[in-house]
Amino acid sequence: MSERVTTGVYLFVAAVNLFISIVKGVALLRERTVTLALITLSFAVSVLVYAVASPAGYRSLGEATGRPSAATLPVYMGIVACYAITHILTVLWAATGSPGERARVNRRARVWTGVYGSVLTGMMVTFWSADLDGRLADPMRFNTDFAQGQPFVLAFLALFLSSLSCATLNTARLARRAIPTDPALQHAVRYFSISMLICLGYVVCNAPAVVLASLGNHALDEVGVLGSLFGTVAAILTSYGMTGAAVSAWLRERRDIKTLQPLWQLTVSEVDARLALNPHGNGLRLANVRFTLHRRLVEILDGMRVLRAWVAADAVETIERHVNSSALPLSVAERQAIVTAAGLLDAARRLKAARADAAHARQGQPQPPDAPPAALPGGNTSAANERARLLLVASHLNHPLVVSALRELAADDPDARLSPRGRAVVS
Repeated sequence: MSERVTTGVYLFVAAVNLFISIVKGVALLRERTVTLALITLSFAVSVLVYAVASPAGYRSLGEATGRPSAATLPVYMGIVACYAITHILTVLWAATGSPGERARVNRRARVWTGVYGSVLTGMMVTFWSADLDGRLADPMRFNTDFAQGQPFVLAFLALFLSSLSCATLNTARLARRAIPTDPALQHAVRYFSISMLICLGYVVCNAPAVVLASLGNHALDEVGVLGSLFGTVAAILTSYGMTGAAVSAWLRERRDIKTLQPLWQLTVSEVDARLALNPHGNGLRLANVRFTLHRRLVEILDGMRVLRAWVAADAVETIERHVNSSALPLSVAERQAIVTAAGLLDAARRLKAARADAAHARQGQPQPPDAPPAALPGGNTSAANERARLLLVASHLNHPLVVSALRELAADDPDARLSPRGRAVVS
């Protein structure tokens, strides 16, 4: 791979991590937690690592400082800092919910923070104490090119490789032992466990190569270069562990907004647009997706309460009888969703017809029927399960049983007919 292409790849990764760190930083302003602050810091440090580790960045910093290998220090310190943060995050996530255990874990995290802080200080002192002036530097071969006759470089590399080994081994051990209840944390520790073992390959490749190079034997130099591949793969997996669950949740929320859109149009847009915070938007945004989804759920429930007055008991009985007579293999939740979907569509049709009659007679708002409204299934659903229930209802609006049930209802009502999409509308 050419130096220009390598620089482009590194800077692209740096740009992606910069974007993620900005997103995490914005989230940190809304939810100020230690773990989110550490994740944001980790991505911010990784931006520096990738930007400086690129051939162009490495050379530019070397020229600016007069030491061609100067970029090695911030890169290696950044790597240690990122894996130290991963280790401390796993320490925090591995704790149980008891106050005593939480206090012990916090103390342990503070101790490890002090240890890694001391290591970073030692790396800085030993690196700048080494005699590296004027020597050409290959960023991929620093470990073996500068090891011979350089005790401070050996001390610098010993601190780097030992701290990296400590962070990866401890994180892998804790990640395998941790059983967090939060699915996002489960996702993170699973990938932390895998990525740490892969990152250990960097140490396994470089430690013997450095030892031999310090003795004047460069037979394992290429093995040391190969270790960078393990480090790169591990860094990608670690980053995915920190962001994958959030990205998956974001994609699920956007997908759910899209799934709920027909139900939102039926219960809000076609019933009373004043119920909507944004009557014209489709909700598929890049930001505030979770807020938009929660708002849509609230608006749909408000619209269903409005439609409740137009749900006829005889219509619900007809729909339930129609669904129960079907031979389709449906679960109880699916049958309830079909009854709810058909009942809402029929209620919306009745409301629309009443509005048309009121407008024709130049009256005010139409009055709901005197008969008490019938209850639709799922009225006692808990708040935690409403999202799943409404998604199921929305996905069944065009179900064949809904269409056939509405057709049966329309056959008894000369003022109604079916639209091509299966909804009952006013003639």
